[in-house]
Amino acid sequence: MAPLARLYRFSYIDYARANASIGINGTVLTNVNANALVLTPAYLEKVKVLANVFRPYGLKVYLTARFSAPIEIGGLETADPLNAEVQQWWKDKATEIYNMIPDFGGFLVKANSEGQPGPQNYGRTHADGANMMAAAVKPYGGVVMWRAFVYSNEEPDDRAKQAYNEFKPLDGQFDDNVMVQVKNGAIDFQPREPFHPLFGAMPKTPMMMEFQITQEYLGQGTHLAYLSPMYKECLESDTYAKGKGSTVAEVIDGSLNNHRLTGIAGVSNIGTDRNWTGHLFGQSNWYAFGRLAWNHSLSSEEIAQEWIRMTFSNQKEVIRSITDIMMTSHEAVVSYMTPFGLHHIMGWGHHYGPGPWIANKHRADWTSVYYHKADKNGIGFDRTASGSNAVAQYYPEVAAKFSSLEQCPEKFLLWFHHVPWNYKMKSGEELWMAMSNEYQHGVQEVEKMQQQWQTLENSIDKGRFEQVKTFLKIQKKEAEWWRDACLLYFQTFSGKPIPKDIPKASHTLEYYEGLTFPFAPGN
Repeated sequence: MAPLARLYRFSYIDYARANASIGINGTVLTNVNANALVLTPAYLEKVKVLANVFRPYGLKVYLTARFSAPIEIGGLETADPLNAEVQQWWKDKATEIYNMIPDFGGFLVKANSEGQPGPQNYGRTHADGANMMAAAVKPYGGVVMWRAFVYSNEEPDDRAKQAYNEFKPLDGQFDDNVMVQVKNGAIDFQPREPFHPLFGAMPKTPMMMEFQITQEYLGQGTHLAYLSPMYKECLESDTYAKGKGSTVAEVIDGSLNNHRLTGIAGVSNIGTDRNWTGHLFGQSNWYAFGRLAWNHSLSSEEIAQEWIRMTFSNQKEVIRSITDIMMTSHEAVVSYMTPFGLHHIMGWGHHYGPGPWIANKHRADWTSVYYHKADKNGIGFDRTASGSNAVAQYYPEVAAKFSSLEQCPEKFLLWFHHVPWNYKMKSGEELWMAMSNEYQHGVQEVEKMQQQWQTLENSIDKGRFEQVKTFLKIQKKEAEWWRDACLLYFQTFSGKPIPKDIPKASHTLEYYEGLTFPFAPGN
């Protein structure tokens, strides 16, 4: 068994080396939904071993702290953050951890979100909960990363407003070793979202970005989607918090509000595959995250070409072809999945394929119809003053742009507006025609990616060439699945014909609605 143990050890060393090579200096060992067992002595011994392996590479370890741990493993009757026994339990636990791991980074917390316990269970605020844990780790230099991904157990008028409503009033109430960790958008890592309104809204609180590197909503392990352009779109968005030029990047790097404590998190796509990420191009998103974390002024092309040179070749034609593939890939995925600001229209129980028909579940805001609101009059979620008024959570200059049907960028049109099917787009086409063509455009972009990749057959080793070729074939088939299923479904509301130059769907709408995937990831 010794060689096997050594193999695992070297795998962890390789993991640490890879992260260190792009500037990643911390890793949370447990999922945000983890139970309290990792805080028990037997598991902390395992954490200590990993910390010892990672330390030479500058990689600190952090743990998810389950809020109810004092009850589940501590024998207490409450986890109320204002209870003296609970506060002492966390202080004792922090001392225990730091005695084993002197450079332990601190805790990541998901609380009062998607069924996870939290301070609101006891009538307390997120600041009360975060500050209790922050006090426990502060003597040792530890931090608390408190996630703002929350939405009420009682269905709100618009889930997109929930995090802002809960956290904005708490600005200035968090201790100085707490960072509020905010997803790039207000729903949940959709193929495209406008930037989260909390960025710029809490100037007294260090705000930490949470990007998703793994492609939960972007084809998971088989679709080629280079995400640096998506990250950059968010980072370069102007919040107008201190006038024009107050970008999201300046909020999270601390420069806008003079914060010393800063951070950026990525939900990792690193697995047990020999190439780490399954799809080879998944590596480029891991790499891009690390590069942008320390220099958000780098262009997506620069980052792509760095990665291509290290991964494939220094030949100009190879670099050019692969750069073209990568730079068009994210927009292609958005086009065949969620064009013009559509969002949250994936299947039920997993986040893989299309499911715009999902309705009548135990929470309306876990269904697709809640978000696209298609009817005979049009499609899209009205977040203007005539609807949920989520636009009011942005600074006036941003709110004015998003509120105006004419000024709203078309890439966010259906995120902020319920738009008639015959609305004239900037192209001159009616919305239904433009939507149909956008779905088709996404498929065509994947076909173009296939053709470009094929030209590289003699420039890339056979194994990697064939793997990417196979995944692109899957991606093409599934892009057609998204196009056909969504257009057939939305056609039932628009009442308009699907353009003749779009290939006829391979199956009926009933066929697509009847597909089930009981073993898909997420179930």
